Amino acid sequence: MHRVAVLLLPPVVGFDATIPTLLFGNAADAGGEALYKVVTCGLSTDPVAATAGFAVLPEAGPEALASADTVVIPGTRYPPARADGVLASEVSAALALIRPGTRLVSICTGAFVLAAAGLLDGRPATTHWKYADTLREMHSQVRVDENVLFVDDGDILTSAGLAAGIDLCLHIIRSDHGTQVANAVAKYCVVPPWREGGQAQFIDRHVLAPDDFSTAATREWAMGRLDEELTVQRMARHAKMSARTFNRRFRAETGQSPGVWVRARRIDRARELLESRDLSVDEVARLSGLGSGGNLRHHLRRGVGMSPTGYRKVFQGV
Repeated sequence: MHRVAVLLLPPVVGFDATIPTLLFGNAADAGGEALYKVVTCGLSTDPVAATAGFAVLPEAGPEALASADTVVIPGTRYPPARADGVLASEVSAALALIRPGTRLVSICTGAFVLAAAGLLDGRPATTHWKYADTLREMHSQVRVDENVLFVDDGDILTSAGLAAGIDLCLHIIRSDHGTQVANAVAKYCVVPPWREGGQAQFIDRHVLAPDDFSTAATREWAMGRLDEELTVQRMARHAKMSARTFNRRFRAETGQSPGVWVRARRIDRARELLESRDLSVDEVARLSGLGSGGNLRHHLRRGVGMSPTGYRKVFQGV
């Protein structure tokens, strides 16, 4: 069983601390067997103060990090990392227990801890949009992107603020065990399996005026027509906007161009079909709007490093 250790550093953001325990803790296979063993840990087993007037009692001390396959650091106001960009010796010693090759994950301002440890140098990463400039100024070698909900850089993954930790944990579950398992967890938590776009839509300077038209209805319309031609012009006509206005508003709402968004949704649809139905590769490509089996192979190898046949074997067990 995959072991997940959630490292609580005081004062921890209580909401963030519950996300990995809830989501990973409810991921199960078709037979109902748990897929992850989740343990919370602190620098000791003493209660860890949270930012909202309560404390969290960790199940273990830092020794739990030594046997973890994934380590998650939730958001924190831990002063050395947040104010000075450094780590106290006890935190450095705890992180030193983590085995090489362990997957590292941060939620929200947990990225400041990874950055202070030098683990994000030269890498793309994100954090809550409100603190992105601070992270960028404090750690100039980190390639901070405040417009996305999360960044998957292989063995290190970072999420934007608060609820974006849900998006990242669902992404990890989906990558590990497929769409059906992730969707089941999302359904239990009463959240969408994925959210469109990035946190650009929540940044103050990007919020649209109340009288502006939204592209949301057109995105929903397009989701039902992924196997059809979806040009910017066609979607703009549906939204009753000029192509230029539609493109601008679409980017403001989702953080992506219409073309990039449509391609991502088509790849998601293809993965779902490969996991759940015994269709030929060409038929999956047609139904998902990717056109040809060759095009599907290209995008799947680029996105997940597998061929369609290999992907189906992993997630259908055939």
